[in-house]
Amino acid sequence: MPPSPRAGREAEGYQPPRECPVCANVLHVTRLGCEACGTELSGRFTGCTYCSLSAQDRKILRVFLTSRGNMKELARELGVSYPTARVRYSELLGRLGIEEADVTVSDAEPVDREDVLRRLAAGELDLEEATELLS
Repeated sequence: MPPSPRAGREAEGYQPPRECPVCANVLHVTRLGCEACGTELSGRFTGCTYCSLSAQDRKILRVFLTSRGNMKELARELGVSYPTARVRYSELLGRLGIEEADVTVSDAEPVDREDVLRRLAAGELDLEEATELLS
């Protein structure tokens, strides 16, 4: 019998909301607890910017960092095209408040045809990636 969808969430934990559902102001962490001994602390604690990211966003960030910013590796890991990987990364940066996330696949930076062909010849791009960049 396959595990219930809830089983994965319990292991991963629930993501806290970022905004108050009543007034839309930013929520702050005010309580921490130890599962082992039951100790609880109450106060106003600094939240973690990255903690409220979705599992998919954390995956994008992890792959991007472990590949040292290699967008081609990010595209391969996500199973998407290079331009789509760029868009998803840009959207992630937007959710983090680092840059505006108004990029679309067609808005990806202008393509220099000669550069794409040079990168294809050098093995930096495969034929599918080069074709997509040139289309």
